[in-house]
Amino acid sequence: MIEDFIVIGGGAAGFFAALRAKAVNPSLAVSIIESAPKPLGKVRISGGGRCNVTHHCFDTGRLVQYYPRGQKELKGIFSRFGAQETVQWFKQNGVQLKTEPDGRMFPVTDDSQTIIDCLMSRARSLGITLLTKTPVLDIRPENGRFTLQTPQGNFQARAVLLATGSAAKGYAWARQLGHTVEDPVPSLFTFKIRHPLLADLQGISFPKVKARLDIPGAKPIQQEGPLLITHWGLSGPAVLRLSAWGARELYGAQYRGKLTVDFLPEVTDEALKNALLQQKAETPRKQIVNACPVDLTRHFWENLLKWHQVPLEQAWADIPVKAVNRLVEVLKRCPFEIEGKGVFKDEFVTAGGILLKEIDLRSMESRIQPHLYFAGEIIDVDGLTGGFNFQNAWSTGWIAGESTGIRAKVAR
Repeated sequence: MIEDFIVIGGGAAGFFAALRAKAVNPSLAVSIIESAPKPLGKVRISGGGRCNVTHHCFDTGRLVQYYPRGQKELKGIFSRFGAQETVQWFKQNGVQLKTEPDGRMFPVTDDSQTIIDCLMSRARSLGITLLTKTPVLDIRPENGRFTLQTPQGNFQARAVLLATGSAAKGYAWARQLGHTVEDPVPSLFTFKIRHPLLADLQGISFPKVKARLDIPGAKPIQQEGPLLITHWGLSGPAVLRLSAWGARELYGAQYRGKLTVDFLPEVTDEALKNALLQQKAETPRKQIVNACPVDLTRHFWENLLKWHQVPLEQAWADIPVKAVNRLVEVLKRCPFEIEGKGVFKDEFVTAGGILLKEIDLRSMESRIQPHLYFAGEIIDVDGLTGGFNFQNAWSTGWIAGESTGIRAKVAR
């Protein structure tokens, strides 16, 4: 039997493509082939098991700014199916999403199973075949169709979608079928840093910092956002954004670089110095450790004083102006040496994939191999944390499915 459309990869992009193709053309024979025992594995674990479906950014011009790679190309894609369309699609299919203060959107149930159940139920109702534990071993174009080899036997399809995420096998097939792949490297990771200022402070966070990343041979990168101290160094949105924008450069530098952090970005150097000097003038007898005039946790303030060899029991009256200047300098421009990369458990994203110039982004069809489509992370697009990578999956999957369904209609 020849299938009209076979999707390789049962993730967000693959499911959305299959659902859209079948919705556009109900007579289409559509199958999803997944190697894992269960589909939608990344949906299941995303957002700590809640599934960060998308981001409440409905303006295409702003939305594309959250993508270090693929900004220009995504404008057309998101203008057809963006975050607002995603929210509407899930609402129409019985899933209400909610927006958190930082813009991330989750199902109101706070349970990723809600999203999985929705996609699975829709696939069943449309008559889409789902095959799990079925690894594809090889893909061969033959006589205007594709032959897929699996341990369960061979399948033939008129059109194939590769939605294999960052799996090496997917990239290998793309190369085999004539495509160029930008070698994937990790994106969205934490920084390994050993520094006396961070000692025993794991769990302490800052609501907003300004951070600058300097990598040898590359332009400096700057980001703002929350910062989190961990057992191994620094994490939080500010660091994750820097890791995304500097993914390739950091990889080339073997994850070495300099991070400079402004812990009090809303306060100027002069205002900070005045606050410290005012504290010194108004409470000269108070121990410096017990009288911090700015919004810092006590443990961080203690570490800061220890690092600069200021005795914790010393009175403000005995603190020289030179020491005040040093405190201002480190709070506004604290240098850290990055010694390597950590991980970010909620997401695993790579920078790299199939070159966008080799894909017709109006249809997500290959410009090299007819009837071959791509969607999701397999293409050279990646976003920041916050629902942006799922949005890429929903959007490119929807377009690939729409194109396949319409094309099959015309062909018949």
